This record gives sequence, C-alpha cells and structure tokens, in this order.
Amino acid sequence: MDSDHREIDEGRGLIKRYLHGDNNKFSLGSRNLNTDGDAEVGEINGEKDRTAEALRKDGTAAISIEELFDSKKVPPWWEQITLRGIFVSFLVGTMFSIIMMKLNLTTGLATTMNISAGLLGFVFLRSWSKVLDKAGLLNAPFTRQENTVIQTCVVACYSTAYGGGFGSYLLGMNRKTYEQAGIDVDGNAPNTIKQPSIGWMMGFLFLVTFGGLLVLVPLRKVLIINKKLTYPSGTATAVLINGFHTPQGDKLAKKQIRCFAKFFTFSFFWGFFQWFFTGGDNCGFINFPTFGMKAWKQSFYFDFSTTYVGAGMICPHIVNISLLIGAVASWGLMWPLINNKKGKWFPEDLPESNMKSLNGYKVFVCIALILGDGLYNFVKIIFITLKTMYVQRRQRMQEIPITEINGTETPLDEATTYDERRRNEVFMKDSIPVWIAVSGYTILAAISSVAIPYMFPHTMRWYYVLIAYVFAPVLAFCNAYGTGLTDQNLAYNYAKAALFVFAAWAGKDNGGVLVGLVACGVMKSILASASDLMHDFKTGYLTLSSPRSMFVSQVIGAAMGCIVAPLTFWLFYISFDVGNPNGQYKAPYALVYRNMAILGVEGFGALPAHCLQICYGAFAFAFLINGVRDWVPMHVSQYIPLPMAMAIPFLVGAYFAIDMCVGTAIVFVWQQLNRRRADIFVPAVASGLMCGDGIWVLPASVLALTKVKPPICMKFLSST
Repeated sequence: MDSDHREIDEGRGLIKRYLHGDNNKFSLGSRNLNTDGDAEVGEINGEKDRTAEALRKDGTAAISIEELFDSKKVPPWWEQITLRGIFVSFLVGTMFSIIMMKLNLTTGLATTMNISAGLLGFVFLRSWSKVLDKAGLLNAPFTRQENTVIQTCVVACYSTAYGGGFGSYLLGMNRKTYEQAGIDVDGNAPNTIKQPSIGWMMGFLFLVTFGGLLVLVPLRKVLIINKKLTYPSGTATAVLINGFHTPQGDKLAKKQIRCFAKFFTFSFFWGFFQWFFTGGDNCGFINFPTFGMKAWKQSFYFDFSTTYVGAGMICPHIVNISLLIGAVASWGLMWPLINNKKGKWFPEDLPESNMKSLNGYKVFVCIALILGDGLYNFVKIIFITLKTMYVQRRQRMQEIPITEINGTETPLDEATTYDERRRNEVFMKDSIPVWIAVSGYTILAAISSVAIPYMFPHTMRWYYVLIAYVFAPVLAFCNAYGTGLTDQNLAYNYAKAALFVFAAWAGKDNGGVLVGLVACGVMKSILASASDLMHDFKTGYLTLSSPRSMFVSQVIGAAMGCIVAPLTFWLFYISFDVGNPNGQYKAPYALVYRNMAILGVEGFGALPAHCLQICYGAFAFAFLINGVRDWVPMHVSQYIPLPMAMAIPFLVGAYFAIDMCVGTAIVFVWQQLNRRRADIFVPAVASGLMCGDGIWVLPASVLALTKVKPPICMKFLSST
C-alpha cells in the first residue's frame, strides 16, 4: 500500500510541477458533459501569468518538462503516424463510438472520453511494444508523439458519433419524429421528412466534417503561438500524455488499466445478467421501482445503469446535482401541476405524447432553458474574446514590457522558457501549406453546394449551402478563439442560430424545417471540427508532436468516424425502437431540434396554451442564473446549478439523474476516504463501467436481430 501511495504521489507530483509554479496557478476542473442540445457543460478555469510561468520567486528557472525528454529524439512527422497506432485508434474509437451513440440515443448526454482515450492508447501500445520487444520484432519505440496521434485519432472518430446529429438534427428528419411533432402542426410538412440511410448519412458527414478540418489551418500559429491561447482540455491531455511517458507514469498506467479491466468485466457481465429479466414491456432492473410505484410513474427510480453511474463519476458534482434539481423541478413539480390542468389548458382526449398536450410543455420548456443558457454563454464568450483581442492590441502598440531575470533587464519576448523555445521550433518546422487548406475548403464548398441539395431534393437549394460555407470560417475563428480562452465549445449555439435563420428564410412552403435542420448540421460540423483541431494542435504543441502528424491523424480519425458512426447508429436503429418516447432509446433531442425548426418557420403559434409564458420564465431563469454564477465569488458559484444540465431531465426523465448522482456520491465518499487514490483511479473505474456496458450493446443487438427473446420478465405491480 505504501508503494502504491508513493507511486501515485510521484506521478501526481510530476503533473503538479508542470502545471504549478510558485506564481503560476492553473486549476484543472472538468469538461465532461456534452449534450447534443448544446455546447459542453463543465468548466476548466485557468489563470496563467506568462512571466511567472518561466520563473520562480527567486528568479531561477522552473522545472522544464522538455529537459526531461531531451535524451529522446523527436521522430519526423511521418514516423509519428504508424500502422499499429491507426489499428489501435480504430479499435478504441469504435468502442467509444458505441458508448457515445448509446448515450446520445438514450438521453442526449455524452461525457468526454479524452483521458480514457489517452490512457487506453498508451496501455495498448505499451503492451504491444513490450511483447514485440521480447520477441525481437520491435522496429520503433512507443513515443509520446505516437500516443498523441492515437489520442487525436480516437477523439476525432468518436466525436462524430455524438456530434454527427444522430440523436438530434439528423434523426429529427425522420418520419417518427415528424409524427411526434404533430402531423397537424403548421410548418411540419410531409416534404420535410428524410428517412435515415447509411449511404446519404456517410456522404453528408464526409462533406461537412472535412470542411472544418481545413478552415482554420492557416491560423494555427496565430491561435497557438501568437495569442498563446490555453485550450485547457488540450493542455490537460498533453499533461496526461507527458506524465505517462515517465517511469512513474508507466507504473501508474499499469495499475489504472488493471482497475479498468476489472470494472469493464463487471459491467459487461452485469449487462448480460440484466438481459435475462427483460422479456417484456417495462421489465427488468431498468424499471426497478426503487422509491415506490408512484415515484416510478414520475420516472424517479434507480435503473442500475453502469453507463450513467460511470458518467456521474466523471462529471463534476455540480453537473450531477443540477440534473437532479432539474428532475425534481420538472417531474416532481411542474409536470404533475400542468397535467392537473388537463381539460383547461389542453383537451383531455389528447394523448400525453401529443405536442398540444403535456409533451408540448416538456419539449418547449426544455428548449427555452437550452436557448437561455446558450444565448448567455454566446454573448459572454464573444465579449471575452473581443475584450482579450482589444487588450492584446493595446499591449502591442505600447513598448515591449521589461522583466527582470537574475538582476538584469531583458525584453519579455526574449525571456521565454526552454520549453517554449523548443515547442515553438517543432511547431513551426512542419508547416501545412496555406494553399492546401484554402483550395481544399473551396473545393469542398463547391462539391457540397451540389451534393447536399441532391441529397435533399425539392427543399435544399445550392445557395443555402454556399452561404453557410461562406460564413462558417468567420464563426469558426470566433468559436475557436473563445474555446481557447474558456474551453466552452459553442458550435451548437452557432448551429442553433443557423437553424432558426435558414428555417425562417426558406419558409414553411419551401420545406423550411428540413432546410433549417440541414443548415444546422453543416454549421455545427464545420465549427466543432475546427475547434477540436485547435485543441489537438495545442496538445501536439505541448508534446512536441508535429502539426502535420496531428492534422493527418485528425483526418484519419474523422474518416473513421464518418464510416463507424453511421454504421453504429444503423445497428441501434434496426435493433431497437429508437425514438420511442416511452422506450429506452428516446433520442429526445431529435424532437427538440425539429420543434426548434418549426418555431423558426411558424413562430410562437406552435406552442400550446400558456406555454409561451412558462418558456419566458424558463429562458429568463437560465439567463439570470448564469449571470449570478459569474458575478458571485467562486466559493458561492460552485453551489449554483447549471441551467443546461437542469434542462436535460425536463424532457428525458429523472432516472438517469439518479444514476449519475449515485456515481457522484461514490466519488465524493472515495475522495473523503483517500483523495490521492480517487484522483488517479476514478477515470479508470468510470471508463470501465461505461465501456463494459457499451460493448454489451453488440451482443444485445445480435440477439435482438436474431429474434432471441429473454426468458424472464421481472415486472413490478402495485398491490392496491
């Protein structure tokens, strides 16, 4: 036990020495929650004093990470991309894509798996290398650059699964969602239906994803070196990878992967065990009335999902508590009260799933919270971005600031650390020609302007697509700059704005709903891919990975994702009842996005009685509560709930919020008992729980397709 603690302390100490100087604070939080309804929820707050980063209080140089790796040669960019690395990236990326797709189609919530991707990539390649080394077949050592390439490739692959619109704008085009939105609703016309198929989804993703990879390549030096944007998630990933490739990191990784394997095995077989009891409707542990039958009818129960327990362990405590608060506010208070107005606010004979009935309030109040939160963060990030650019311009117009090093005055631009000089040298050595990015983006825009209208005939016009591609570079830069400052990717917010604009532009007679959903997908994919690439460039910058290798690995990973994600979605789509509001795979954001498009076409006439007033209140609440969080001190704001997280249970239900709170309770207790071990092993445990349950989907799908039914139905009924 003492040796375990010593190794943990040594590993954590390396990361702390890297991130913390006496005068340098960099507080790593979490960027762990993403919904297909909006930008990622979570915070990584950082304060960087650029001068103090290089100096201690006594004026001596702080610890240099690159000096630790000076004895290791940096391989050329083409050697950083290996066949073994691509193979491992495909395996891990496929596994994570299945997990993300399940999360996407059940609640719309998805946690980032960046740390898990780095960990599994390291372990698989390290184990592979050791086996080949013992057999005398090892051609090249496993380097941190190759580890970075694998992590980038994996993230690019699985990002398509949760960011490709399979649970939101793409699925929002299908007939089932059209019928749920109300076939009698003005603007929700039959010509706005597009049934999913593997062919057109792959083609659409290839067109819009690669545009984002090219749009900001010419500005990488401006954002990474000139502006010195932190990109906190990219920095945190680089710290993790650098730590892995030290002796202490290697030992810790072995312990983490053993922990991962144990919980992966448990989670997989737990899913297998549960399957035996699901031989009918509302059967099995997933419908266990933990708090009684009345609570169960309002979706308050623990459904024994290791996926969401693991997600709760990864997400910050405030996110999980916000989910629970949202569940209590909606399913515990609002929906029962509104349901009592049946016959007054809406007809009694309407089914609950009708958009003019209770379901309409659920959908539109959820949308109001999402839009209020999104608008606030949009305005906030734009303000921060413009303010920072203004301050930097003022500083450049003044004299070069002076700092004192060992009693002598030196211009600040010469007072860089060894790490910074070394990283700048590597980052600028392998440039990516601007003409490739510009010509590639132009060609993709031209092809998309022809191909996308062909995919959506009679509604989508070539000039809609062209306009989206024209404005995307400007918005992509704003989004990437804001993400570099705050770590909040607002691609979904820009996409929602595009949805409203294009839906209103096309109008209801010209298929405005479908036009808005397609334009949303184009804008979101370009902006999100561009921002993700900048995160990867930052990770590569801090691990001495070539920008060329990072770009190529991002391209390879995106190509994998454009193939793997549609196939994964299709597996779920044909195996399970996707989009059923009363089933396991609700895909709630498909209905949310379609109704956003209907709002863009019809305005507020699509809302049920008194819903507009409730939505005003929800919108104002989300906007104001975010403002309060930013104005009050940190020790107070950490207890104020997040409106975006609160919005998800409004439509989905309370059960998954309870699962995630179980996860957060486990982490809290573990941290109280032994914070050192908790900080190291929580990601491994959580990833194991999520991966095991996610992989169980594959045999479960095979059983469903072959019509093999579970032998037992475990169901609970009231005795009265």
